Amino acid sequence: MNRLAFALAGLWVGAFLCAGPAAADFRVCNQTSYILYAAVGYEAGVQMLTRGWTRVRPGDCGTALQGRLNQPAYFLYARSSRAHTGPTRAWGGRIRLCAKETNFAIDVPVGAARCASDDAFLVPFASVATGHTASWTTTLTETAHFATAADAKSVGIARLLGDLGYKVDPAASPQAVAQAVTDFRLRKHVSVRATSDDVIDALETEALKSSAPAGYTVCNDGQAEIWAAIGLRLNQDSTARGWWDVPPGACARILTMPLDVVAVYLHATKIGNPKLVSGSTMFCTAQGSFELSGTKCSGRGHSLLGFVETNTKGLSGYVAHIGNAGLLPQTRPPKP
Repeated sequence: MNRLAFALAGLWVGAFLCAGPAAADFRVCNQTSYILYAAVGYEAGVQMLTRGWTRVRPGDCGTALQGRLNQPAYFLYARSSRAHTGPTRAWGGRIRLCAKETNFAIDVPVGAARCASDDAFLVPFASVATGHTASWTTTLTETAHFATAADAKSVGIARLLGDLGYKVDPAASPQAVAQAVTDFRLRKHVSVRATSDDVIDALETEALKSSAPAGYTVCNDGQAEIWAAIGLRLNQDSTARGWWDVPPGACARILTMPLDVVAVYLHATKIGNPKLVSGSTMFCTAQGSFELSGTKCSGRGHSLLGFVETNTKGLSGYVAHIGNAGLLPQTRPPKP
């Protein structure tokens, strides 16, 4: 097993990449106390493909790229969740490839010095030599060593509690952490039967509520996975973008720049309820990832769907919360 250390200018120093064979696909294991979001890149002919983000809880593993691997090397970058206070922590190297703030699939020519779209940017990926093996796992660690995945998960819960303002830190005693978790469960009505993963998801959601940056964010407060799309009306044009996969207890930052529009229109679906969030304003959509202008849906696989208006007038940031039955009312204005 190889261990590589990378010191990244402007990013957190002291993170490591550990790589080795895996059971299937390209998997990323998180042996840190942070919730991580990982992106993977690889060459396919004359194109460089980058895909992200894969969310991985502390102590867990996630599949960043599905299917049999066939390249001698892949590229990996990971960052800590926006829910954590302080500067973003990053795991990567020196290969600059394209990414976006939101979920993305980007294809550019190999060696391209710029990203094709305005909302994409270059980040420093690490090269992972997989040697044409069919599957691979890379384990991300930090300077604090955790003997087991359970230790990373436990310290991760303590870190999230600290991010929310509880007087605990990653070195807090188990008793202090347990008391803070109990208080959090009671205040936020988290079931006593909830697993540690459920608690991590709920903590991240709450931390994102209080630290949501400028832009437009969708949070899934329900119990089932949802897919969200947004619509915008700029001058005489209509544009819709989708789909963002939002697991239960997680948030997706869909627009990253400060808002300067009167309204953002939202549509969301889940298995069993294709109109979880819908309305009377129609936008053109497509299956899979899309960005479409206008309301004439003549393309193959395109269809008109109804979007609901969310009032963003005068706000630089907005968080839409979706529950089991649909869009939840705004309980407080989001932070600018």
